[in-house]
Amino acid sequence: MAEVGTTVDLRNQRLGLRAGERIRVLLIEDDPGDAFLVQELLAEADAPFDVQVAQTMREARPLLREVHCVLLDLGLPDASGLDGLRQVLQDAGRVAVCVLTGLEDEHLGTAAVAEGAQDYLVKGAVDGTGLSRAVRYAVERKRADEQARLLRESELRQAESARLERGLLPKPIMAGVEADLWSIYRPGRDRGLLGGDFFDAIGADGTHLHLLIGDVCGHGVDEAPLGVALRVAWRALVLAGVPEDHILDSLEQVLVSERRSDELFATVAVATVNLAEGTARIRLAGHPPPIVIAGDRVEPCAVQPGLVLGVMPGVPRPATEVRLGDPGWQLLLYTDGLIEGAPLPTRPVANASASRASSRSCGTGAAHSPRPAGLARGAGRGA
Repeated sequence: MAEVGTTVDLRNQRLGLRAGERIRVLLIEDDPGDAFLVQELLAEADAPFDVQVAQTMREARPLLREVHCVLLDLGLPDASGLDGLRQVLQDAGRVAVCVLTGLEDEHLGTAAVAEGAQDYLVKGAVDGTGLSRAVRYAVERKRADEQARLLRESELRQAESARLERGLLPKPIMAGVEADLWSIYRPGRDRGLLGGDFFDAIGADGTHLHLLIGDVCGHGVDEAPLGVALRVAWRALVLAGVPEDHILDSLEQVLVSERRSDELFATVAVATVNLAEGTARIRLAGHPPPIVIAGDRVEPCAVQPGLVLGVMPGVPRPATEVRLGDPGWQLLLYTDGLIEGAPLPTRPVANASASRASSRSCGTGAAHSPRPAGLARGAGRGA
């Protein structure tokens, strides 16, 4: 059984005003008399505004990203009508915009709001208090619109991540195998949506259980499909009866051919468990060793380390046979997110659940007992 955790990422973007922050306003107006009137109206309202004036769109363009709100005249010499609004929205899409129109051009104000402006004001028909309120409301409406947009983008990213993660989470083939399997897949970092961790399990001939766990370096949509490819390749190799000595070499060939850059590598641990004899043949490719839990004994397997996949193809990674213990043993495989970024425990597993780590983590535990003890499940949940 697998459990997945995903989180929504809004990139912690600052959109609103800080407490006590003055609102920076850019007035784009070519008529000096109208510009003076707007400044006097804002001063009359005693509003916390800092106003800059630009007479043309060319003069205003370098200032657009430094303000909270633009008061835009629709009759500029170098940008007439809605063309000026479109330029402002294109150059500074996150800035609130209020357009200024004359009585005879009020229809342009309505069209400007439809184009993306937050409000329109008719010159000569608004006092200082109304102008101040319109600017404040425009800034807040723009902030709300931006938050809604970011939330929608985050939901789309989360949905995409969930679709990719379904490929990372297999349905283990356990028919006819007298063993219990627990698995969990959760982000071990804040705002984590997706990573390159993968795992799988296949039972064979009723007495052998093949286990895989791995981690493609990185945490994103480029690494996740590569993890899927490695998992599917491993499953195909095991089901095809490829000898164990050749499986890691074959996975390395898949990694080298599918990766987007030569810097990408993967750590992998594979184990073939003989359930009848209580032993396991384990191979490591730069991966942390599994942990054996048998009675009061909780310790990492003494396995010969091997080089990560993708660095020096063809390097041998020998198998180490490990005695698991009497019936009732449990074997925990995990990725480095379970152990990195947390204080070193005084005992191998007791503090493993404190794993707010720097990378995404996943874990899987196999137990050979009618009713397995809860330690393997508890340690896995920390991942």
